[in-house]
Amino acid sequence: MTPQQILAALPYSKPFLFVDELVSLSPNQAVGHYTYRPDEFFYAGHFVGKPVTPGVILLETMAQIGGVALGFYLLGDAMHTHQPLFSHIENAEFYGAVLPNTKVMVHSTKKYFRRNTLKTDVEMTNEQGETLCIATISCKFVEK
Repeated sequence: MTPQQILAALPYSKPFLFVDELVSLSPNQAVGHYTYRPDEFFYAGHFVGKPVTPGVILLETMAQIGGVALGFYLLGDAMHTHQPLFSHIENAEFYGAVLPNTKVMVHSTKKYFRRNTLKTDVEMTNEQGETLCIATISCKFVEK
């Protein structure tokens, strides 16, 4: 499956799709990016006048790219019959504010994929390569 096919199969749409491009997918990792636009729905009330991307949105971005996209790649054609569920987030650490117009890169490395559960180490960086957030994310894929 190509990154474009996986992106098209993700079960999200605007305003809750936080993937602009899947740069690469392999059996052990996923890389993608997203730019947080100034008109995102969550900026209207999050630190009025000085908006900051909420941490839960950063984690969602990391999970969509580093969990669901990689899991769909590993499932292959079976991705069309499975629904992703985020089952666990461990050791999330945030290293700085993510402001509107920030392009982030998400790098995910598979720890394991067994019994339709994927566990990955995920890192989010800015365009300068500075780490913004890290976490270990688990996604379970259940039949629809």
